[in-house]
Amino acid sequence: MKIRIKNIFTHIILIFICLLSLIPFLWLLSTALKGRSENIFAYPPVFIPKDFTFDNFKEVLKLVPIIRYVINSFIVAASTVVLNVILSALAAYPLARMEFKGKKIAFFAILATIMVPFQTIMLPIYIITLKLHLIDSYSITAGYLGMIMPFAVNAFGIFLLRQAFLTIPKEIEESAVIDGCNSFQIFFKLLLPMIKPSVALLAIFTFIGSWGEFLWPSIVLTNEKLFTLPVGINNLSSAFSSDYRLVAAGSIVSIIPIVIFFLALQKYFISGSTEGAVKG
Repeated sequence: MKIRIKNIFTHIILIFICLLSLIPFLWLLSTALKGRSENIFAYPPVFIPKDFTFDNFKEVLKLVPIIRYVINSFIVAASTVVLNVILSALAAYPLARMEFKGKKIAFFAILATIMVPFQTIMLPIYIITLKLHLIDSYSITAGYLGMIMPFAVNAFGIFLLRQAFLTIPKEIEESAVIDGCNSFQIFFKLLLPMIKPSVALLAIFTFIGSWGEFLWPSIVLTNEKLFTLPVGINNLSSAFSSDYRLVAAGSIVSIIPIVIFFLALQKYFISGSTEGAVKG
């Protein structure tokens, strides 16, 4: 009986926290659906619009190329996810399965970069980007590469996949060698599918981070045709004298792909977040 009461109390707290975290999103959605006659800053806040309308979404689609922003964000986010998964896996595999001199030093050196904020290395990365001509003033392709390459791999992804590789018994790999598989076949056809939950988890975090990235694209982009959603929505705010109905509508559009991507991979989320947790 005590355990049941404890579980009920725990679930009540979790439900309350979930509802609390949804309030900003609900207010954003409510603002996007309110008409011109309704005060969006009313106190206490009114979450159910009295003047319900989709005109704010229609106006955003007419006045700014938000579909182009969505396409740009998708190209950048999808490319970043693919590169991050491939490069992180290629770096994590030898750190988990091979023995070589300096292995621990290399691993801890990579891990130490997690403590370095991107803002502290942003200037040298920007200089390198300029010298490599990876900015949109040279070409559209260069503009995309300039947004993608600084985030193509990170220490978190390497650490996450290394821990996942460590959970796989070495006997499986040895059996594959006996069956005549080479290193690439073992990696791509055997080990990588076995850590699918961790790969999906890395893909989710990378997609969300890349999709919502504002600082770096706002620095390297000058061509409006390459603007991502965060940069485009920021311009939307200044272009319409901070019309928060339109900003809210644009923000809702930017959130939808993240929700869809997470729902598509949610079955891997819990298993991926716990995989390798007890392996060191």
